[in-house]
Amino acid sequence: MEVLSVASEAYPLVKTGGLADVAGALPAALRTEGVRLRTLLPGYPAVTASLADGETLWRAADLFGGAATIVAGTAAGLELLVLDAPHLFARSGNPYLGPDGRDWPDNALRFAALARVGAWLAQGLLASWHPACVHAHDWQAALLAAYLHYDGTAHSPCVLTVHNLAFQGVFPPSLLPALGLPAASFALIGVEYFGNIGFLKAGLLFADRITTVSPTYAAEIRTPADGMALDGLLRGRGAAVSGILNGIDCEVWNPAGDKLLPARYDETRLAARGANRQALQARFALAADGTAPLFAVISRLTLQKGMDLVLEALAVLLAEGGQLAVLGTGDGAMEQAFRDAARRHPGRVGCVIGYDEAVAHLMQGGADALLVPSRFEPCGLTQLCALRYGTVPVVARVGGLADTVIDASPVALAAGVATGVQFAPVATEMLEEAIRRAAALHRAPAEWRRMQRNGMATDVSWRDPARRYASLYRELTG
Repeated sequence: MEVLSVASEAYPLVKTGGLADVAGALPAALRTEGVRLRTLLPGYPAVTASLADGETLWRAADLFGGAATIVAGTAAGLELLVLDAPHLFARSGNPYLGPDGRDWPDNALRFAALARVGAWLAQGLLASWHPACVHAHDWQAALLAAYLHYDGTAHSPCVLTVHNLAFQGVFPPSLLPALGLPAASFALIGVEYFGNIGFLKAGLLFADRITTVSPTYAAEIRTPADGMALDGLLRGRGAAVSGILNGIDCEVWNPAGDKLLPARYDETRLAARGANRQALQARFALAADGTAPLFAVISRLTLQKGMDLVLEALAVLLAEGGQLAVLGTGDGAMEQAFRDAARRHPGRVGCVIGYDEAVAHLMQGGADALLVPSRFEPCGLTQLCALRYGTVPVVARVGGLADTVIDASPVALAAGVATGVQFAPVATEMLEEAIRRAAALHRAPAEWRRMQRNGMATDVSWRDPARRYASLYRELTG
């Protein structure tokens, strides 16, 4: 089966978040299911540079204000169709933000162009290749479904995956003519969203099927509390909405073969993690303590990720004899708060502001526990990596965190199936209690090792998600 994926980023070519990991991993995972996935990406400089020997399949003299081509080729193991439109995408740095840190003022046109070309491909733009199904990702590609609806021509069915409902792509109504949408589309049963144009809203309304990146998140976003004002629409779509968990690349994230670790190990050689722990403590200027429960945070430093709760619960973590290593970037005030905490507690708290892939691997391979206290989390990937590496996740019971971690309740511990610690509701006091529970379990080495081994035995690969996506494509195409 031939499927077109339309995304604004894909690892390793361009990445700002989990969307890129999914778009980059699905093609290889789906091959074993008999699905050939080609990915339509914007022609950012890094993407076009990767296609030195690409073949031009289509040209347009004017696509939202300038010339554009579709270039086909392979890069980083991905089969690509690149929308090369220099007036829209030939900009360095973050794909969505300008040098001033604000959204590019023409983002509506940039990603409408991506969606517009994706819709044409679904309608048979290329004589040499016609996908049986189209898979659009997030608001940047969501308008594709609206174009298909309003064009009124025969087309391949469309799946829309929501990676984070909080990012919706909302733009002024004055852009409607520039986007090539009919005046009648600006309606409640259309693209209108609280007096503006809602890209994601339009996609949710017109896509044939909607998926999110975990079953629990699919349920949460159909409630007023977590539906971001789209819960009514999502409830109305009924069985068209479902959740499929993300996976991780188990070749990249493999403690037995990870060249970024000082010591490699598997579930039979957990003692080898000691060398990684020592390297991690040295990297974060933590005391060389072999018994302290070492907690790690690998996260965007934002309120959504619950990083304020970590700061508020720090006194309890330290009272339990713990250490804390933080890797991340985000809100400026929060970054400074973690720096200040490291200064106040030398040898107990360390932080690296920014993101470093090698340091992230070292933290997964050397920390005892990973803190993920998100207020909402569509899926989450760091806890999947933690399970793979024998780092016990301490997570809020929301979204994909609830779906992937088995709480160390008395029943789960007695049954020998626990893989981590969950807490709810998402509040400081509950995180503090979760830290106390994790520290107590860490003081019981046999119980802790069992949890580590349970986590490492958990299938966090793309095997099952790929099977579910392939089944969905086949259901839509008959």
